[in-house]
Amino acid sequence: MTDQLPIYDAIPALLSALADHGRAVLMAPPGAGKTTVVPLEMLKAGAFDGRLIMLEPRRLAARGAAERMAQTLGEKAGETVGYRIRGEAKISKTTQIEVVTEGILTRMLQSDPSLEGIGAVIFDEFHERSLNADLGLALTWEARAALRDDLKLVVMSATLDADPVAKLLDDAPIVRSDGRAFPVETRHLDRPLPKGARLPDATAELVLTALDDTQGGVLIFLPGEGEIRRCESALKGRLPDYCHLHTLYGAMDFASQRAAIQPAKAGRKIVLATAIAETSLTIQDIRVVIDAGRSRRARFDAGSGMSRLVTERTSKAEAEQRRGRAGRVAPGICYRLWTKGEEGGMPPFAPAEIETADLAPLALELAGWGSPDGAGLAFLTPPNAGVLTEAQSLLKSLGALDAGGRITDHGTKLARLPLHPRLGHMLLTAGPNAADLAALWSDRDPLPRGAPMDLTLRLEAIRDPKGFSAKRGLQPNRGGIERIRTEAKRLRRMAGDARPDLSPAQMAALAYPDRVALRRPGDIPRFVMSGGKGAVMDEGDALAGARLIVVTDTDGNPREARIRQATRIGEGELRELFADQLNWVDSCAWSKRDGRVVARRQECLGAVVLDDRIWKDTPADAVARAMLDGVRDLGLRPTDAAKRFIARVELVRAGGDSLPDMRNDALLATLDDWLLPHLSGVKTATDWKKFDILEALRARLDWNQMSRLDQEAPAHFTTPLGHKTPIDYSGDTPEISLRLQEMFGVTRHPMVGKTPLRVTLLSPARRPVQTTTDIPNFWATSYADVRKDMRGRYPKHPWPEDPTEANPTLRAKPRGS
Repeated sequence: MTDQLPIYDAIPALLSALADHGRAVLMAPPGAGKTTVVPLEMLKAGAFDGRLIMLEPRRLAARGAAERMAQTLGEKAGETVGYRIRGEAKISKTTQIEVVTEGILTRMLQSDPSLEGIGAVIFDEFHERSLNADLGLALTWEARAALRDDLKLVVMSATLDADPVAKLLDDAPIVRSDGRAFPVETRHLDRPLPKGARLPDATAELVLTALDDTQGGVLIFLPGEGEIRRCESALKGRLPDYCHLHTLYGAMDFASQRAAIQPAKAGRKIVLATAIAETSLTIQDIRVVIDAGRSRRARFDAGSGMSRLVTERTSKAEAEQRRGRAGRVAPGICYRLWTKGEEGGMPPFAPAEIETADLAPLALELAGWGSPDGAGLAFLTPPNAGVLTEAQSLLKSLGALDAGGRITDHGTKLARLPLHPRLGHMLLTAGPNAADLAALWSDRDPLPRGAPMDLTLRLEAIRDPKGFSAKRGLQPNRGGIERIRTEAKRLRRMAGDARPDLSPAQMAALAYPDRVALRRPGDIPRFVMSGGKGAVMDEGDALAGARLIVVTDTDGNPREARIRQATRIGEGELRELFADQLNWVDSCAWSKRDGRVVARRQECLGAVVLDDRIWKDTPADAVARAMLDGVRDLGLRPTDAAKRFIARVELVRAGGDSLPDMRNDALLATLDDWLLPHLSGVKTATDWKKFDILEALRARLDWNQMSRLDQEAPAHFTTPLGHKTPIDYSGDTPEISLRLQEMFGVTRHPMVGKTPLRVTLLSPARRPVQTTTDIPNFWATSYADVRKDMRGRYPKHPWPEDPTEANPTLRAKPRGS
């Protein structure tokens, strides 16, 4: 069967491309055999000098590919073909092909950019676009250009668009392998799943249907372990006796994974798997694929500094990759848990991990490479500049980068550890005692869903699983516990000097300095984290009443994350750990809630306030500046006199004079310039209500400007009796109001410049009698009717027949006249 693999037809073209150009992009559909054939054929042809390194995205795939190639040569893994994965290596002096997981190549390049002794590098399954693969290719390409032009480079993929990759590698030749080993029939649903249908249950029903209609092993793709477990429960007791049910996901031990891969000795094998089974692995005797159409991906939010797992619709490329699993060993059938019509709405490709992942590890590697922003490196998708900056900020807080973004000695040590920089920092700072925590956070939560959030319970379960179960009544995942303990043992050998005085909570704070959290006031357990983001906890959890915690796991919600794991920490523990990072911050700010300027002195760890007290002797200028925000909140509230002044200025400005802009928006925008010097003693909304802004407004005009203003738009009209009556400029025409008798004797209408004043004449009771812009005409026409009416109402006041000859007065007639 091996000789029939389609990849063999493409080998001559691949070898020719490597001989002529030293690089190639190989496109081969699922089932073509590229993973196990290409490295051996390159070795057989002498296409490289030294060793060949092939990168695989997953440990199971790396180990499986190496073992399969060794078997082809009639050898055991570790001889001609070996592998290196986290926690395990099988290589020897005779090893010429080494299969590794992707992060290992990065470590090799950082240690030796020339890759001495390595003649070829293959990036297998590059379509998965993992962060390590993108970084590894970028670094390898730069090393090849600068130091190793003889290094052979092959990028292999099943579903990736080849042209962008070829262009990235300086127009590398594209070699294609057409056809699969065996044809695969595709079957869709007749109608979409009903709303509310549970994916595991619907998948289980489709499995039972497929068993009736097909033969051979069945591989079912589900998004995660939870869905696998629920589908497994739905199938148990309903499968024929000859069916053997297996599960396959990343957190399983190798022995269980191997059992899922090996052919069934009798009956039919049914494998419930995650995306781990999409690539590289040939699961023996599989002839049927059932695709639930969902994928689980990590999405990182740079603003919150937290990742969360999201379940999304599978891309067309992923679906095609899964479909190909059915045609590896015989003609197959692929069932899709969606309709043909729904397929049109699926995205063509899954997002590259560099677009969605936490970039802190990448930022550390780039700094170690000497290219902190990745400029000039051959990234198929360059890292987002904003997300990269956030990652660099985290690394600076961990001491991995200096203020200029250059890697420190501590950062160099962190980069050598097989851990996220957070966990590496904790391990190097706290020593071997932190190994359990580092291993725990590198794996899945060993406690069942719904367990209390307290981190100390996980440590208790790791150190004594049996005692924990008896004491707590919770059954931890024994396989998970064993993995964590094995990894912790390995990490202890990499740790720094012991710091036995650090508690688990302090160690957690070392890893998550931005997630030290203080409980907010109120009944609902809401917290503010030192990084500035909010988080909320289930009210019934034992930690809900804690004042200070370290949040170690959340659902990643960027608005208000829901806490899934945390530990209580004492204030003294924080002070001991972060003594050099605690700062007294003087805060003088307007409080909208209190309606006043509030001045506090606060001792802070980031956004967490540990001590809060009144700031005595607050500088007057600080209070005044804070009050400006109060003014913006409350509004200007000008008095009538201030309104008239503003109206006068705006009237003159409208005529072309260059007086200051006193419209409301302009005044609010320039508060610092004109109001700040006058706010002494104003601290509250009540103070502001009493404050008259007129003097502050008048101070904006110099002597010459005030003179022009008084001339062109005088503030008052002086009556014949010498009284000053304010002129109202708020309308279209300047206006005054005064008693009619006070205008006796006036024969020329009052003016403002060339504009006649609108004069409202009032009765002795100060009620409007007449409004006019021509007093002489009023005396000659309407006054007679007004006099006739008013004499009867106000007989004690003068109403002369000829008002132009009468003297102005505000007095009533003498008694008896």
